[in-house]
Amino acid sequence: MTRTIVASATKEIIIGFDQPFCVIGERINPTGRKKLAAEMQAGNFDTVIADALAQVAAGATMLDVNAGVTAVDPNATEPALMIKTLEIVQGIVDVPLSIDSSVTAAIEAGLRVAKGRPLINSVTGELEKLEAILPLVKKYNVPVVAISNDETGISEDPDVRFAVAKRIVEHAADYGIKPEDIIVDPLVMPIGAMGTAGLQVFKLVRRLREELGVNTTCGLSNISFGLPHRHAINAAFIPMVIASGMTSAIMNPCRPQEMEMVHGANVLNATDANCQSWIRTYRDYKPSNGTAPSSAAEAVAASTGGRRRGGRSARV
Repeated sequence: MTRTIVASATKEIIIGFDQPFCVIGERINPTGRKKLAAEMQAGNFDTVIADALAQVAAGATMLDVNAGVTAVDPNATEPALMIKTLEIVQGIVDVPLSIDSSVTAAIEAGLRVAKGRPLINSVTGELEKLEAILPLVKKYNVPVVAISNDETGISEDPDVRFAVAKRIVEHAADYGIKPEDIIVDPLVMPIGAMGTAGLQVFKLVRRLREELGVNTTCGLSNISFGLPHRHAINAAFIPMVIASGMTSAIMNPCRPQEMEMVHGANVLNATDANCQSWIRTYRDYKPSNGTAPSSAAEAVAASTGGRRRGGRSARV
């Protein structure tokens, strides 16, 4: 059974076919968030802190951390900002982290300061990228997200995307990296632009599980890109892709509708033993307006039952 291990300083998580679905919180990412990018560039991490606390309180298994605030010479700026962001995040929450960058120097800088066993996000099938990232995967003994595109770009043909994933797994084996440390992103296409996108990814995930024996992930909201009322599409997609064998997703855990689908799928997929997580999460459920905690204080209160821990900063 394929099991990918990620860890924080004190908490180990297993991603696997027989494990609860791994929710990788996506919010600490300045891409498309001008206000957050400006704050991070100015050394203001209030939003980063609030997003970290809120995502963990909402049920994120781990958090993705991206510090790509500028396209202007990212090699000069991103490594230092990645270090700072990781240090802040792992100082306030105790969940495994994903180091998310297209800049190799930023990934290595993050690996030097990250506690436990973080996830690298990501490597693609381009030879230059493989030869830059796979040695880091081996050196630091960490897992990596493998995205199914290469020098030719993103193919609309799912068989081509499978072939790219297979090539990455085989190339990783040359470095002594086992399949359990490769989490494949088969690339979810927008259903509004490609009507078969859902069927494609369901088939691809099954093939990746059965033929390559790897865990899988995706950028969940890609499926609904360009459509109105996106979160309903996302929510419908979750149990279907989990039933097909997907084991994790990079998503927004602060969307209650989507997290309900994750918890429900875990129950029905027999990865929530005796429905314990469901009962613990929804025992006192009351219909709400569908909003997530609006502040870091509310997130901490939600996660600690309103109690403060004396003598030191609360850890979620």
